[in-house]
Amino acid sequence: MKIVRIHSIPVRLPRTRDAALGTAGSPTRLAGAGAGYRRSPTVGALYSPHFETALIRITLDDGRVGWGEAQAPLAPQVACTIVDLLLRPVVENADFDGSPARIAELWDDMYSTMRVRGQTGGFMLDAISGVDLALWDLAGHIARQPVAALLSNTAPRAKVPAYLSGVNGATPDARVEWARPFAQAGIRAVKLFHGDTSAALLQNLAALQDALHLDVAVDALWRLTPTTAPEFGRALDQRRALWLEAPLPPEDPLAHAALAAAIETPLALGESYRTCHELQPFFRTGALKVVQPDLGRCGLTEGLRIAALARRHGAAVVPHVSIAMGPQIAAAIHFAAALPECNLLEFNPTVFDVANRFLSSPLQFDKDAYVVPQAPGLGANILEDDLKSEILYTRDA
Repeated sequence: MKIVRIHSIPVRLPRTRDAALGTAGSPTRLAGAGAGYRRSPTVGALYSPHFETALIRITLDDGRVGWGEAQAPLAPQVACTIVDLLLRPVVENADFDGSPARIAELWDDMYSTMRVRGQTGGFMLDAISGVDLALWDLAGHIARQPVAALLSNTAPRAKVPAYLSGVNGATPDARVEWARPFAQAGIRAVKLFHGDTSAALLQNLAALQDALHLDVAVDALWRLTPTTAPEFGRALDQRRALWLEAPLPPEDPLAHAALAAAIETPLALGESYRTCHELQPFFRTGALKVVQPDLGRCGLTEGLRIAALARRHGAAVVPHVSIAMGPQIAAAIHFAAALPECNLLEFNPTVFDVANRFLSSPLQFDKDAYVVPQAPGLGANILEDDLKSEILYTRDA
């Protein structure tokens, strides 16, 4: 078989940002107003008031279609342009038998095209990951198996336990009430974003633990410094936090190692990094106890390599899921179901609902766990006509 066409779709959908505030993809209030990208005054990063991502569709010469998705919460047209201009020459007209080995070859070929030019991360890897997910979707269709079965040497799990990604509410009591229905449904863990003061975060953490008996992880959003992080980490130690995520600026493995040695709470990292090359120094220094690969940034192929690296260093694997449509979420579900090192997966109900609006067979969530799709491939076929009716910009197919 041959790949005859690759097509990218930049997606921007309207959303009510206040309803998602304090959750994945919307962790803090933003400065300014309007429809353009806006800066978080606490984190410093840019965020979009819209729901943005990049979809990839690959077609084989027998007519079968695979869907993938690049993590693109900002400027999805950039990842799409990389697919159209730089990855198309590698992928289109390539032989494809659907084997994991062939997918790995294509991942390596795409990565090699720009590494000598310095493009070994960022938008380039996001685009590669979108293509990679589409190739795995096709592999499942060819094998007539769900992707989880292709990823695992043993029978994958039928369900993947979830943790709640973020909690909305202006006060600790309001956050408790927002989270209460999820806790009553069976969810036992939640992640808080450090979008305000440290004192406010610790109050929210204590309220969720005391009222709902939840395990609470903290995402510091890279806001801490080597000076302030140990004291904050020791406060989390006292509260037995599940993990401390993204505590420091992501470029310094030695600072992370020093923090890991100074506190008991495990450090969690992953969404800032896209390859084993980037993560190796954090494993080598002993900084990393929970690795969080984002399948829309590393793809399933490099995600498996990251998981193997984690296995060698005794680290847990908990995939990161942020702004995403069906292919990204489904890929994370299959990945988590196949890995014995993974016992949790990030869940954002608002994002999940948006993704399901555009799937021919919606993904399933049962009380406190994702249900692993059993259809061949990822099980995340996009309803293109429905998507185009709501998208705020598009291109001709």
